[in-house]
Amino acid sequence: MACLHLLTDDLLFGSRLQAQLAGAGYVVSLGLRPDPQAELIVADLTVDSAARVEQLRGASAPVLAFYSHVETDVRDLAQDAGLALVVPRSRIAREAPELVGRLLATAR
Repeated sequence: MACLHLLTDDLLFGSRLQAQLAGAGYVVSLGLRPDPQAELIVADLTVDSAARVEQLRGASAPVLAFYSHVETDVRDLAQDAGLALVVPRSRIAREAPELVGRLLATAR
């Protein structure tokens, strides 16, 4: 199964998301810097969003990013930077395995 990297500062939500994705059969690592070996990066843009978007600009793997639904400027910034898919945090909480699967299918 695919190797993912979860880029987040939120250990509680990150652990829940990691468990959800691992339960769907993905191998998921956690960290504060993008893993160059990952097939897909799942990135939390809810903290220090501008710096995180710059960190991910031109990443070697597709990026699935999530943001706080009230911060539409963060969504726009991430989309302008070319991140593959940018969704609200509530959507990734509900649909993470499906979103990852769809992105991996189009990236291959």
